[in-house]
Amino acid sequence: MKKLVILGGGTAGTIMVNKLATVLDPSDWDITLVDEYETHYYQPGYLFIPFGIYTKEDVMKPKRDYFPTGINVIMSTIEGVRPKENKVELSNGKVLSYDYLIIATGSKIHPEETEGMNGDGWRQNIFDFYTVEGACALEKFFKTWEGGKLVIDIVEMPIKCPVAPLEFAFLADWWFTEQGIRNKVDIEFVTPLPGAFTKPIASKFLGKFLEKKNIHLTAEFNIGSVNSDKNKIVSWDEKEIDYDVLVTIPTNMGAEFIADSGMGDDINFIPTNPGTLQSKAYENIFVIGDATDLPSSKAGSVAHFEADILFENFIRATENRPLKADFDGHANCFIESGFGKGILIDFNYDVEPLPGKFPLPGIGPFSLLEETRMNHWGKMIFRWVYWNLLLKGAELPIEAQMNLAGKRRS
Repeated sequence: MKKLVILGGGTAGTIMVNKLATVLDPSDWDITLVDEYETHYYQPGYLFIPFGIYTKEDVMKPKRDYFPTGINVIMSTIEGVRPKENKVELSNGKVLSYDYLIIATGSKIHPEETEGMNGDGWRQNIFDFYTVEGACALEKFFKTWEGGKLVIDIVEMPIKCPVAPLEFAFLADWWFTEQGIRNKVDIEFVTPLPGAFTKPIASKFLGKFLEKKNIHLTAEFNIGSVNSDKNKIVSWDEKEIDYDVLVTIPTNMGAEFIADSGMGDDINFIPTNPGTLQSKAYENIFVIGDATDLPSSKAGSVAHFEADILFENFIRATENRPLKADFDGHANCFIESGFGKGILIDFNYDVEPLPGKFPLPGIGPFSLLEETRMNHWGKMIFRWVYWNLLLKGAELPIEAQMNLAGKRRS
C-alpha cells in the first residue's frame, strides 16, 4: 500500500485531493489530508466585506463538505516534516509516513514582521483585509468613519493576489462616492514596486486608473516601521507618509513548519521547480499554490492551473516516467474597478498582460486590459464557480497553459 499525504486543505490541497482520489486505486493507495482548521474560506471574498458587499457568512463553508469520500482527514497543526525520513510530525503526537508528499499549506500575513504595525493601532485605525477578522473589523470601522487620509500600503512582495490592493483602492473610491464623502477622503496607494503592478504593461494601464480616480500613487516605498502614536509609516530610508487610516498588506510568509523542517527560504516558501512543481530538493515531494517560491502570482487561478500540471506529473512520477515542465506561470485575474465594472488580465512567466478577448478568441465574453461590466460579472460569478466546480477538481474551459490566441500585441 502506497501512502500519499497532502498537507493543507485550502484551495490547492482540496483541488488536488479531489483530482487524485478519482484515479488512485484505493486498494493500492492510502490518501491522507492534514489541515489545521475545519472552515474553508473563500479568500477572494475578503475584499468585498469592508464595503458591505459580502458578509462573513458569504465566504465560509465546512471544509469536509469538499473532501472526497474514502480518504483519511486529520485536523491537526503540522509540527514538522522530516523529508529524509519521509515522515510528517503532527501536534497531536501522530507521525505520518509517506511515499509521496504534496505541500499545499499556503501563506499567511505577519504584521509582527514590521516594527510597530500590530501595536496599539492594530484594528483601531490600522487594518488588514487579508484575514476575515481584519476585513470584518474594517467593515465596522468604515460604517462610522467620516473621512480623512486613507493609505493603502503593501509592505513587501510576494503577496497573495497581487491585484487585491488595487481592487481595494478602486472599491474605496466607489464606496466613499456612494456614501457622499469622497471629497473628504484622500486615498494614497503605497507600494515597494516601481509602479502600480508587477508587470510593466499592466502597471502603466492600472496606474492610469489610479490617476483617473484621483488616487495618489507612491512607488518604491519600502516600509520599515509604523509609528502608530503619530499615525505615520516610515520607510527604511526615513521617508514618512501620514495616515488617518492605514490599510496594510503585511509581509506574507509560508507555514512555520517549513522553516522548522529546513525546507524553505527566508520567508518559508519552498524552492520548487517552476515547470514541474516538484520540490528542488526532494523527488517525492511536490509543492502547489502559495507554498511555492515560484515567481507566478499567489492566486486561486494559479493554483487551479498548477493542479492540472501537477496531476499529470504526479501520475508520471508514480509510474517512473519523466516529468513534464508544462507549468508556464499562467495566471488570470479579474480586477474589480468599482461602479459595477471590472478589468481582466491574463499572463504567465514570460508574457505580459495583453489586450484582447478571453477565453474565446475574438468573442470573449470577457475583455482583456479593458474595463467592462461583463468583467465585473465574471468576478462576481466566480464565487459560484469556486464552490461548485473549482474546489471539486472539475475540468474548466480554460487551459492550464496561457493561450495567445485572441490577444493583441501592442
